[in-house]
Amino acid sequence: MIPALKPYPKYNATQSPWLQEIPDSWDFRRAKTILNERNEKGFPNEPLLAATQSKGVVRKENFETRTVLAQKDLHNLKLVQVDDFVISLRSFQGGIEYAREKGIISPAYTILFPFDSRNQRYLSWLFKSKDYIDNLKLHVTGIREGQNIDYVKLSRSRIPIPPRSDQKAIVRYLDYMDRRIQKYIAAKEKLIQLLEEQKQAVIHQAVTRGLDPDVPLKPSGVEWLGDIPKHWELSQGRGCLSIKKQVNTGMIESKVLSLSYGNIVIKPKEKLHGLVPESFETYQLIYPGDIVCRPTDLQNDKKSLRFGLSQEQGIITSAYLRFTIKENINEDYVYLLLHAYDILKVIYRLGSGLRQNLSWDDFKSLPILLPPLPEQEAIVEFVNKIRIETKYSIDRLEQEIDLLNEYQKSLISNIVTGKIDIREMASNTSDYIDTSTTLEVYT
Repeated sequence: MIPALKPYPKYNATQSPWLQEIPDSWDFRRAKTILNERNEKGFPNEPLLAATQSKGVVRKENFETRTVLAQKDLHNLKLVQVDDFVISLRSFQGGIEYAREKGIISPAYTILFPFDSRNQRYLSWLFKSKDYIDNLKLHVTGIREGQNIDYVKLSRSRIPIPPRSDQKAIVRYLDYMDRRIQKYIAAKEKLIQLLEEQKQAVIHQAVTRGLDPDVPLKPSGVEWLGDIPKHWELSQGRGCLSIKKQVNTGMIESKVLSLSYGNIVIKPKEKLHGLVPESFETYQLIYPGDIVCRPTDLQNDKKSLRFGLSQEQGIITSAYLRFTIKENINEDYVYLLLHAYDILKVIYRLGSGLRQNLSWDDFKSLPILLPPLPEQEAIVEFVNKIRIETKYSIDRLEQEIDLLNEYQKSLISNIVTGKIDIREMASNTSDYIDTSTTLEVYT
């Protein structure tokens, strides 16, 4: 049973476009009376910072996603102190970011800090709430990629400021709930990872040892393959694969495909601009049953899945290798075998190890395990079943994660804007708030 989350006893109307009422004990003040703007420059030796929606303001060197690096004139970058707030170019989408590091950042950003530092932790929750993000959207200027928040206008908008005791209760409760929810999410993400690893182990076992755990084995003669079923043939790439390239001269086909996470997918129309050729006549044709390999950039990218099995007829960049499968060999089985090699990073054993690109010559002698054709088909059927079952389990876990995230967003907005009164819940606890029943419906 979910504990009753009650509203405050009495509310006052605000006449605000983003927040219609607040508890009668709360203040509702203009942002410029609560926040001061920091505009300090000339600190080139401070570390460069990145404003991120997921992690707040952090050092660029610790942020995995690629960001534009400002190196021309570090004297012009703005100083950010720990606990400052940063309005970035994406704040209208995800809220004002909180600074966890001291450093320098783009001069296009607005740096803020509260006049009264005791308001800081409450504001850090308010500025990432859905209701306040809706307020930010009311103060956006520009169009599309040129959008930004007009802080002069935003500074005139009003912000709810609870009494100090309410702020302490709000921060304490939300901090605890955040730890609790993130713990649930981390557990589910760990389970997703384990399911993926289990699936890959099952696929590897099936395509290298078959489905019979008691099958007699023989040495393969290949160190990284180990023993293989005695009745299986050990062939080579040249005996199973053919390399073909048919250029799309005359625009025979217009459906553009791409290799994404080990799958051949139709490229969305909105991505058919930017780094694409003037004419797709330079692309190559591929057909259902073809296996595509991305053979480039081996030294710099050892994470991507490089093989995909096409289910579509279309065109793909000519930088990729297109393999067709010879007769009396199941193309789905060969793809699964290459996928297993992909996971094991066998591709990086090919060639001299010094080249950044692979060619057909590197695949000619690649060991290919060949069970009898009926066994190949049985392996494919078994693996497809495992994949479906794993996907179903992962989809459910991801849905549960989405529910937890949505629940947290709703809870934050309702609490920081005074729609829910959690003072009693907070005051009745010391170091522990029992919210297990609150989360029960979402897990």
